[in-house]
Amino acid sequence: MGQETHSNQTKQKHQLMRFCLYGFLKNQLYFDSFLILAFLEKGLSFLQIGVLISFRAISVNIIEIPSGAAADLWGRRRSMMVSMIGYIASFAIFALAESYWIFFAAMAFFAIGEAFRTGTHKAMIFDWLHHFKREKEKTKIYGFTRSWSKIGSALSVIIAAIIVISTNSYVWIFWLSIIPYLLNIINFSFYPKFLDGSSDARVNTKQITATVRSGIALCFKKRSLRNLILENICFEGFYSSAKEYLQPLIKSVALALPIMLSYSGKTRTAILIAVTYATLNILSSVASRQSHKIAKFAGSEYKLSLFILLLGAICYTLVGLGTFAEILIFPIIGFVALSLLLNIWKPVFVSRFYDLADKKTAATTLSISNQSKTFAVVITAPLLGWTVDSLSTSNNLLYALWPVAAAGVAFSLLGLIFHFATNLHSR
Repeated sequence: MGQETHSNQTKQKHQLMRFCLYGFLKNQLYFDSFLILAFLEKGLSFLQIGVLISFRAISVNIIEIPSGAAADLWGRRRSMMVSMIGYIASFAIFALAESYWIFFAAMAFFAIGEAFRTGTHKAMIFDWLHHFKREKEKTKIYGFTRSWSKIGSALSVIIAAIIVISTNSYVWIFWLSIIPYLLNIINFSFYPKFLDGSSDARVNTKQITATVRSGIALCFKKRSLRNLILENICFEGFYSSAKEYLQPLIKSVALALPIMLSYSGKTRTAILIAVTYATLNILSSVASRQSHKIAKFAGSEYKLSLFILLLGAICYTLVGLGTFAEILIFPIIGFVALSLLLNIWKPVFVSRFYDLADKKTAATTLSISNQSKTFAVVITAPLLGWTVDSLSTSNNLLYALWPVAAAGVAFSLLGLIFHFATNLHSR
């Protein structure tokens, strides 16, 4: 019995490390910290970039729910492999694209990768916790695996900066992102079969439709779950659009600082982005790993979510003050702090969501939640892009960001309203 227990613990440890490896490899997106700058270098305006981001969100919306249902019914490991293939196709198109319209194809394949991945892998983690009767560790385990994702991001941005500096080009950061995604396909082949869920290769369209309808019905009929989804839209959904302005802000700082003047603007920007994002991701890793302890200190996951929404409003206020006072460091501090809050928010939100959702269709309902979150991106990304284009000048991006800050405060306060409604209807 002792040997069997030890063997079981070893298997659990190995699988937990595979979960962590997945996140680490997934975040080897070498272009991620430079994507907006790469678009700007191609001559795209913020409005055009916003339209691309909105198109990606719409594409995810179209694919998200049926992909979650397919994962629940066909097998989640297969779904994750399809996701990686979609990403790889996207990276290749990004590297080859010369025309603005080609970027839409890259975004479409990226959306396939996102849709087949988002709710699916979380559902696999929670199935694993349920299988080994470790549900009480939801926030801790998810936070731990996410911390490895952020470690991957920290390493990724350093590698990306080296690539950009050595090649003086953004093209290779797309090509080299393919390698870790191929490795992740191999990683999934070692996942235990029970994590596929109740898969059936002979499943038909009617079964997928029924699963989707069941998931949608639960999200709309259960008030506490619906309010929690709206709460997440207000915080994570809006931040997904607002965060894109951190890269050009860092570039502005890099060009304004009287240091490394013998280097090109692209090299100085790459170095500052590497330092900022690597530090940010290391801090985010710590925040994510400690989220369960922070929730315990706050009194509950519900109370911690309340504090995060309040702090979010303060951070957006800091961004706004920086725009009017023309102090570049304020918006950067605000965006960095928001990113740290997000990495505490996500494990807590997923744990709260899982407590309210139906375990049998977890991937479907989590996909619906993610699809709802992207609705905010569809609306806000082009609007923010158009507003920033209208207000910015060739020498001053900073002032143009005040509408981003104002909208962030408004969304945070709206999130607080849904937050209290979530608690009211979960009693």
